[in-house]
Amino acid sequence: MTVMEMQPGEIGSLSARIYNKVREGLIVGNFAPGERLLMQDLADQLGTSVTPVREACLRLVSEQALELRSGRFISVPSLSRSRYVQIKLIRMSLEGLAAELAAENVTEPEIKELASFHATFVASEKAGDFGAARAANRAFHFGVYRLSRMPMLIGQIESMWVSMGPILNVYYREIPHEYVGAEEHDHILDALRSGDKVKAREGVENDIKRAATSLLRYFEERELA
Repeated sequence: MTVMEMQPGEIGSLSARIYNKVREGLIVGNFAPGERLLMQDLADQLGTSVTPVREACLRLVSEQALELRSGRFISVPSLSRSRYVQIKLIRMSLEGLAAELAAENVTEPEIKELASFHATFVASEKAGDFGAARAANRAFHFGVYRLSRMPMLIGQIESMWVSMGPILNVYYREIPHEYVGAEEHDHILDALRSGDKVKAREGVENDIKRAATSLLRYFEERELA
């Protein structure tokens, strides 16, 4: 089980802080598909009672990020082809729109920041530091999406990444993958530099589709087995 703890100075209600902590753990891939989380264990790790933990977890259940199994524990949704395909299609639509809007708003300093995130991503992948690579990949993508200047859209994209995080846990640990994202990141940066909305959308959509190839092959092999 992933160990979590509250940090001094975190703001918001206790339930909201726990919600953010668990949600962040899902996004970064700290939890695996099908993993069972005992609410009392989470409460012990976070140094709190079980009541705010239950409130936070039920909020994530309502968002389909977790599944309620009993009054004592919840679980991360199991890895399935159907769930992944739904997430993939929704991500392509939402993230493609955000990239399209970003091409209208981006400034040169923002492009330089995105290029820095991308360089960190590439270096981390080459060094085999997949935790750092996931973090840099997320920084790059959300750096692009924030340029849409649409907080509601970004919130919906974040919800999809909450569901995608556990899948990426498997993607990095178990699945041989030829594509890691560097090429399409370059295409996205080129599109933003030229203000090309169509190519910006295509870059994001292709990034998602190319990563999907290895995952879909993984599902096919599991079904055949």
